[in-house]
Amino acid sequence: MSGNANPAWIERYLDSLLTQRKYSPHSVAAYRRDLIELSELAKPTALSAISHFQIRQFAAKLHANKNGSRSIARKLSAWRGFFTWLAQQTPMSANPVDGVKPPKHAGRLPKALSQDDAIRLVSSPSSTERDESAQACNRAMFELLYSSGLRVSELAALDTHYVQESGYVSHSWLNRDAAEVIVTGKGNKQRAVPVGQAALTALADWLKQRPTLPDTAVGEDRFALFLGTRQTRITPRAIQLRLKAHAQALGIPVNVHPHVLRHSFASHVLQSSGDLRAVQEMLGHSSIASTQVYTSLDFQRLAQVYDAAHPRARKKPTEPQ
Repeated sequence: MSGNANPAWIERYLDSLLTQRKYSPHSVAAYRRDLIELSELAKPTALSAISHFQIRQFAAKLHANKNGSRSIARKLSAWRGFFTWLAQQTPMSANPVDGVKPPKHAGRLPKALSQDDAIRLVSSPSSTERDESAQACNRAMFELLYSSGLRVSELAALDTHYVQESGYVSHSWLNRDAAEVIVTGKGNKQRAVPVGQAALTALADWLKQRPTLPDTAVGEDRFALFLGTRQTRITPRAIQLRLKAHAQALGIPVNVHPHVLRHSFASHVLQSSGDLRAVQEMLGHSSIASTQVYTSLDFQRLAQVYDAAHPRARKKPTEPQ
């Protein structure tokens, strides 16, 4: 196969991700960028003829071009999946990416607010909004982000309840009776996440004020839990801007975005419970390695607990001279 066939292979693979594996358009676009970069690095070699040594060279070149280790790891993962698929389409001796590892990185910890700042952020009235219903909407969104550790896209996708009618089916929704949200996250994986009492109260206040949209409205907008200024489903970008403005108005000295609340949720629940598997499930992480980064967020606190609890760690009383 000539190198000219590379784009055709890539498009066929991306189509399979979209139609067969049900990846989101956003994820497929990211795969396209990584695979086009691979094709450019490989020229004029056909993708099916790339060797393990070449992949190692490509990874080294990415590193030399100041690509971060996380970025290189993502590209290698995308390439590995592509070659697994390609081996089913055309003869290949082995997956050339197998055994190639990205350079090690200094594990950068996620940013998280202190518990006091997180509670102040989500419980304080929204002074940036004059409209009472917009204030109630903000309070409910911010409480739910912190209560359940949702991604901003997952929050925006929530419906007021489960809906299945006239061609529309909810993918994510609020279940107030069960005090949980059912969320369809990355990889089209669905999970149930508990909702705390403070968030339930804020949601009840918002739902009392949430406008009732006419039947003529677009289905997904009519059932959206959170609405923007145009009475349509709120966008992730609008949520980001509202949260940032709210944090700035309160004088919180960090750049607060929805993922900061997700990180805060994870670290605070883990600090209190120590249950890594439960936090992994609530966050929707496919690998526990993604969750383990939170275990090093509060080492000082763990050390204090150890010193207080372990019989051989307690300081001995000063002996009389």
